[in-house]
Amino acid sequence: MKNKLLFFLFISISLLACQPENRVFIEHKDLSPDLEWLKTDTREFKVPVTDNSLTYDLSLSFRYASGYAYQYAKVQVTETSPSGKEITSEYDLKVREANGDYIGDPGFDIWDSEHLIVPNKKYQETGTYTYIIEHNMPENPLNMVMEIGIILDKK
Repeated sequence: MKNKLLFFLFISISLLACQPENRVFIEHKDLSPDLEWLKTDTREFKVPVTDNSLTYDLSLSFRYASGYAYQYAKVQVTETSPSGKEITSEYDLKVREANGDYIGDPGFDIWDSEHLIVPNKKYQETGTYTYIIEHNMPENPLNMVMEIGIILDKK
């Protein structure tokens, strides 16, 4: 147990140390220690936007384990602006090639992938945007998944 904790601490520090300088926001949230994601198990992210004159790239991060059975992870993302305007969108995060090879950065049997979902995003207002992410796969629970995250980079 202690070795596992040290491994995850090392990986987390390594990821933070090599963040691009244009990265405005990054946060990852665990899904389940049992490597499963229930449809009712949503994750909420609070993303501060201080400059709406800039253009951003909005990405999702997805951490999964070897044995993930699908080529895609289908997710639904609901964005709520500071004034309360809600937009819901669906995305297919490609995590496996057609030949079955996993996509992303490997670490033993764990894979980290980043997926650009909204390039050149212009926010209409400043303040805190709320993002709620849930999986939209036919399987429930979705197995062999570990984390979901939001990444915001300025252009």
